[in-house]
Amino acid sequence: MSVAILGWSITLAQVLLTLAMACAVLRFMRGPRAQDRIIGLDTFYVNAMLLLVTLGIRSGATLYFEAALVIGLLGFVGTVALAKFLMRGEVIE
Repeated sequence: MSVAILGWSITLAQVLLTLAMACAVLRFMRGPRAQDRIIGLDTFYVNAMLLLVTLGIRSGATLYFEAALVIGLLGFVGTVALAKFLMRGEVIE
């Protein structure tokens, strides 16, 4: 019984994360300001990371968790670099 509930929960989480990724892409494409586009990109990578985690839980493979970790690290660095560029106009001082 609990295996079936876990399976349905993971499926529902994957569907909702995919829907959230679609909303983030919409914000990224239509954002009127650059800050909105950065938030959309940030939301997209977080949702992609969580989708990989749910795929890893479903399959039991550790490769998905490692890929999620890399996406999280690169996404954070990218968000910080874009925010610094918007604040100061340059990334490297």
